[in-house]
Amino acid sequence: LIISGSTRKSWIPLSLLSMMALSGGILGKSAAKTTCLGLAFSPSIRSFVKCSLHFKSKSTSIWFEMRSEGKGGKQGIAKSCLIEADGGELVDLVVPESERDAKRIEAASLPQIKLSRIELEWVHVVSEGWANPLRGFMRQAEYLQALHFNFLRLEDDSIVNMSIPIVLPIDDLHKAAIGHSKDVALFTPDANLVAILRNIEIYKHNKEERIARTWGTTAPGLPYVEAAIASAGNWLIGGDLEVVEPIKYNDGLDHYRLSPKELRKEFERRNADAVFAFQLRNPVHNGHALLMMDTRSRLLEMGYKNPILLLHPLGGYTKADDVPLDVRMEQHKKVLEEGVLDPETTVVAIFPSPMHYAGPTEVQWHAKARINAGADFYIVGRDPAGMSHPKEKRDLYDPDHGKMVLSMAPGLERLNILPFRVAAYDKVQKQMAFFDPSRPHDFLFISGTKMRAYARSGENPPDGFMCP
Repeated sequence: LIISGSTRKSWIPLSLLSMMALSGGILGKSAAKTTCLGLAFSPSIRSFVKCSLHFKSKSTSIWFEMRSEGKGGKQGIAKSCLIEADGGELVDLVVPESERDAKRIEAASLPQIKLSRIELEWVHVVSEGWANPLRGFMRQAEYLQALHFNFLRLEDDSIVNMSIPIVLPIDDLHKAAIGHSKDVALFTPDANLVAILRNIEIYKHNKEERIARTWGTTAPGLPYVEAAIASAGNWLIGGDLEVVEPIKYNDGLDHYRLSPKELRKEFERRNADAVFAFQLRNPVHNGHALLMMDTRSRLLEMGYKNPILLLHPLGGYTKADDVPLDVRMEQHKKVLEEGVLDPETTVVAIFPSPMHYAGPTEVQWHAKARINAGADFYIVGRDPAGMSHPKEKRDLYDPDHGKMVLSMAPGLERLNILPFRVAAYDKVQKQMAFFDPSRPHDFLFISGTKMRAYARSGENPPDGFMCP
């Protein structure tokens, strides 16, 4: 870690770390405001501060308490100890309300592109800063970096992780209609204006290369490929988004779709000093709950005072046999109502990204997006973002590679990766428990596929497996 700010202050904690043979520090602008008190900052900032220094080590967390040396310093907790978003300040690509009518008038004179539902979800994702600092659909240079390197290089020569290309395909007819226009208007599937795409660039869409590098195979039957790529156009169009109004789906779930900025405000309202994120696309079973509660206990043991769980189900495109989003959200609501998870320390929200099922490549995207929402810990399990091979009876990816890749991925160094402990259904105790290798025959492993099979057949899972 790096201590930001004046060396007059920062040498103290760094010296302590050096004595312990540890490297450490605090990243970001907010750290400068909280570690270097009494220097050149306003009285409102010169307050009592308690921020943790995070380490990749499993067992080490050190707390420093610094008090203002100047007069007039306000006592209290620092405004934010949340991890800084990739690239700094979060983008917000939704235009102010006062400008929206003018944008609508302008859009009427521009070439038009009608988006699919998946493409609308990508506009949603980018507009709110989940892909920060990306400001629109990728131009060719950004696309090639994401496709070949899994990161984007910024103007200051730093890098941010970006493992999934966020692109907009168009066909020959649209390309011809756009002609020499520098801007295009984007519309929803039901013909409502969504955004203007500025300073566009059109380039070739090599589908085979994109599929091979994203999924590691071109085998037929990949769900996202069939839904969004196979029949898409042979060109990609990139540019900067100006979104006319916030994306809403009017499905009764929009109140769960909190943006990164809204999530950060909620974490600050709850005085979180650590945020740990858990993504899933299945109902929460008691094994999940056990893992999440165990993670919070581990963070408390490390010295954190109020770690907050972000329970963050994926809410964009999913394949046909996944549990529908509305069913999942109703079940998650019951989990909180029945006290399986503590509502005071849990925030439930929808992550609006479409699902690729691209294994270790995609799990980097899932982790990176949670940094932008304020999470500094990410729980990862077996075969994250994986699926069965579409043609062969085996997993498409090695189940351990996702967590291994996350621990090494460029641009994710600031994120603490928390691997699952293995939980299974204890047939003796009739409840979910951590697997005991001394009595393996007493445990039953129930996969997401098995859970979906229970749902389709109407069969109930074992008692104690999950909250209804």
